[in-house]
Amino acid sequence: MRDEVDGLVEAWRSERPDLNVEPLQVLSRVSRLARHLDRARRSVFTEHDLEPWEFDVLAELRRSGPPYELSPGRLLRATLVTSGTMTNRIDRLAAAGLVTRRPDPDDKRGVLVRLSDEGRERVDAALADLLSYEESILCEILHADRERLAALLRSLLAPLDETPAHQRS
Repeated sequence: MRDEVDGLVEAWRSERPDLNVEPLQVLSRVSRLARHLDRARRSVFTEHDLEPWEFDVLAELRRSGPPYELSPGRLLRATLVTSGTMTNRIDRLAAAGLVTRRPDPDDKRGVLVRLSDEGRERVDAALADLLSYEESILCEILHADRERLAALLRSLLAPLDETPAHQRS
């Protein structure tokens, strides 16, 4: 079986035999896979009238467990956006009826963002469809191979997640 990356690697080996193009074997495939998955996720979310960022915020609230509420600070740390961006996102989600705000009883100046019933139904349905699609992608890979692939990808990703991009050399 061949894919687009095989041709790309062969061309670079021919044009630049002085370089080790082996990283392309893995990372170009990861990059291409990410693009395919991003398109598929957007399609699934669109079916549920959600933007990817909306799903991310709603999913973070849903994973938090009952009562499905978090501070805006917790949400922005989990979704890696700025406070201004998170405020805008919460405003938009509240206007759509997917979340509500309430005063934080432990912080007089703070608020808590709570997943509404509609938000919970929408994120649950989108997640079920997303997982069904992702399972269809992985169905030909044995369980043990999935676990090994997950472990290998984790070993690549964990150090990147721990070190901010501006500190990497």
